[in-house]
Amino acid sequence: MNILWLTNIPLPEASILMNIEPLPFGGWLVNMSKFLANSENIKLSISFPSSSFTAIDTLHGEKINYYPFSLNENKDEISVHLKEIIERTNPDLVHIFGTEYIHTLSMVNICCQRNIKVLISIQGLVSIYAQHYMANLPKEIQNSFTFRDLIKQDNLVQQQNKFKTRGISEISALKKVGNVLGRTTWDKACSIQINPDIHYHHCNETLRESFYNSASVWNIDKIEENSIFLSQGTYPIKGLHHMLEAMPVILKKFPNAKLYVGGINVSNLSGLKAKLKKSTYGKYLNHLIKKHRLQDKVSFTGSLSEKEMCERYSKSHVFVCPSSIENSPNSLGEAMILGVPCVASYVGGVSDLLIDKQEGFLYQADAPYMLAHYICEIFANNDLALKFSSNAREHALKTHNREYNLKKLTQIYNNIVETN
Repeated sequence: MNILWLTNIPLPEASILMNIEPLPFGGWLVNMSKFLANSENIKLSISFPSSSFTAIDTLHGEKINYYPFSLNENKDEISVHLKEIIERTNPDLVHIFGTEYIHTLSMVNICCQRNIKVLISIQGLVSIYAQHYMANLPKEIQNSFTFRDLIKQDNLVQQQNKFKTRGISEISALKKVGNVLGRTTWDKACSIQINPDIHYHHCNETLRESFYNSASVWNIDKIEENSIFLSQGTYPIKGLHHMLEAMPVILKKFPNAKLYVGGINVSNLSGLKAKLKKSTYGKYLNHLIKKHRLQDKVSFTGSLSEKEMCERYSKSHVFVCPSSIENSPNSLGEAMILGVPCVASYVGGVSDLLIDKQEGFLYQADAPYMLAHYICEIFANNDLALKFSSNAREHALKTHNREYNLKKLTQIYNNIVETN
């Protein structure tokens, strides 16, 4: 069975073949691609957009062939590239990961014309995410511009409008396909509302390899006490502003509390270059940090490797996921499988990953005071932290079971290919 994946980013092996630094994203694709490539009855090829190539090239990995195509918003050029990839790979099934970019609709159109079967994995849904994009930011912040926003025509309202525009293509693609792959009540509800005739398949995701290493499991005796970890916060949906609003409440009870945020410091305003590159959201985060005197309480980790992410999770007293919308955040799955006590907003498909008050705490997304309350509950009660750690890890080991997820995905592929 020939399977062609269409992903939004290159996998690490492809990056190495292109002599570029592997991206720290899309880790759930890596393990599953390796397992599929080792399956006896599957030949796997992977295509992805790349700014490093202007023409189709074949990159020969150990067991997978990769097909980068030009990163271009021109629909006609994308279609030409994707048609060539289809001809080279002759797939029985095209599995598309994500709906948020124009190449998804282009590939769907090509497959429909050629009667090639398609399966779309729901990652997030930008048509829905757009509705939650502002995450309760003040109106004056939503409509503001920095120098960077003016030059790029990319303030918060414009960013939201880009989600809405991409959502039009997303909805069109979903209305044309017969099969989607999801993993939560939320993505099932949304995809069926978009296309009532769609066949919904359920399969959980496999996490990055390091997170299955028992040596990395959370140990309350080895943590940085009263430390909080948030895996990213570069744009409003991720809810970093709500976490910053929760910090003063936490600090009243636990003055030594500290927040670590994965990724670059979008709030940095030191130096002319940083100020010129600053977004409105970054400027607002900087305002909150100064307003609540959090300069010594918030630390941005920079981009972290897979191993470094494991270490950061394991050192943390609590992991938080304060997003305004999520499907099934892999960051939460990673924290749970390591046994880190978690507090997450009750949005999207999060409640399918974590059971409230048994495996962690869920709270109302626009209530940072409740986020603060639940973090303090865990800080103050080691027995509770240990209970959440054990229960969450047990749940996550089932959700992200590599062997089961591989078997389930292979069955789904076979069922789709064999169906007339």
